[in-house]
Amino acid sequence: MYQIDFKKPCVIYFMGIGGISMSGLAEILMDEGFSVKGSDARKSELTEKLEAKGAEIFYGQRAGNIQEGLDVVVYTAAIHPDNPEYAEAVKRGLPMLTRAELLGQIMKNYKHSLGVSGTHGKTTTTSMVTEILMAADADPTVSVGGILPSIGGNIRVGGPELFVTEACEYTNSFLSFWPTMEIVLNIEEDHLDFFKDLADIRRSFRLFAEKLPKEGTFIINSDIDNYQEISKGLECQVITFGTSADSDYQSVNITHSEMAKAEFDVMKQGKFWGHIVLGVAGDHNVANALGALAACDCLGISVEKIKEGLEKFTGTNRRFEKKGQLAGITVIDDYAHHPSEIKATLSAARNYPHKQIWCVFQPHTYTRTKAFMDDFAQALSMADQVILADIYAARETDNLGVSSKDLAEKINHLGTKAYYIPSFDEIETFILENCVNGDLLITMGAGDIVKVGEKLLGK
Repeated sequence: MYQIDFKKPCVIYFMGIGGISMSGLAEILMDEGFSVKGSDARKSELTEKLEAKGAEIFYGQRAGNIQEGLDVVVYTAAIHPDNPEYAEAVKRGLPMLTRAELLGQIMKNYKHSLGVSGTHGKTTTTSMVTEILMAADADPTVSVGGILPSIGGNIRVGGPELFVTEACEYTNSFLSFWPTMEIVLNIEEDHLDFFKDLADIRRSFRLFAEKLPKEGTFIINSDIDNYQEISKGLECQVITFGTSADSDYQSVNITHSEMAKAEFDVMKQGKFWGHIVLGVAGDHNVANALGALAACDCLGISVEKIKEGLEKFTGTNRRFEKKGQLAGITVIDDYAHHPSEIKATLSAARNYPHKQIWCVFQPHTYTRTKAFMDDFAQALSMADQVILADIYAARETDNLGVSSKDLAEKINHLGTKAYYIPSFDEIETFILENCVNGDLLITMGAGDIVKVGEKLLGK
């Protein structure tokens, strides 16, 4: 495998450079003196930012984009062998790396590299760690899978000591990483278009844990069912966090403010460690914060700076993000696209001021919708009213015989009113006719459902 060397910057070509992760890696390398070129389907804020820094970007993927002078080509899982650029790179015999392989190599250049993993909560927890480290002036380099306002994007280039990144299990990407510290937030069924079942997913997390060196640190949520299966026999240090008194870091006395923000006490190995006030809502974020503070405590960050960083963190884009108000209706947007995430978001919403909670949900992929149909119905029934848009196909082409109409019928059967409204224009009209002053409207999903709330607010 081709190995990049920070001491010998070269010319790197990114296929799909506009992606949230790829653009971040490209920016890190540019700041280290590498020459970056790449392609994407269309211009975006991320590609324009890279162009402003000096990257050469082609719009539209063509064989002619792969020119003389390239040292290595990086591609994402969305790029297939029949892609014209991929085929041309192979024809020319150019070294090629996956996005995950490149990220793994970048991690090796830092003294401490933290990989934040789990089925849910990676972006939030990575952002929490970032806020804490910045509060402590630790100067981290960060790659996060969302837009974090305090760093002005999805990337922060810092010093050589600390690197923090999300570590995604999909297609076993995180098995290409080389962390010195890991957080495992949770392990549930997801991405069943790649994994066989939950046991298969758990095997991958175990393999991820085994990547750690002897001097490394493995931090795992003890609320995960039989978490010991993931951590037993590891030669590195193992730290636990969760709601159990047996955890190294335990959350107790959880309360919520009038605006749903969480507070809690932390017990470290049975002794009071500190009181935490979060800038975000939900019990799920208590768990995320506990994992973040455990990691930062292990890195030697003071209790005061950990508290400061967690209180400063008010969320990333599309994570219970308040978009604005319309005629007294509060509009929130959230990325939740798995039943557990939906439950967490709607539970948090219950602590937020509201008359009725309206959830406008866009299912993400046919595979996930079919696999979790009953679970989706149960989770969404926590809202007072549910509006379902058509399924966002993402990378899929086969609808597997499922539709949002099927989901609406199941939710109605559970006693919660659900409406199947295919188009965004029709949804917007329905909202204007039915939501009233004091209602809470949540647009939810990993697709482009955010456009509904933004259009209503005139954004």
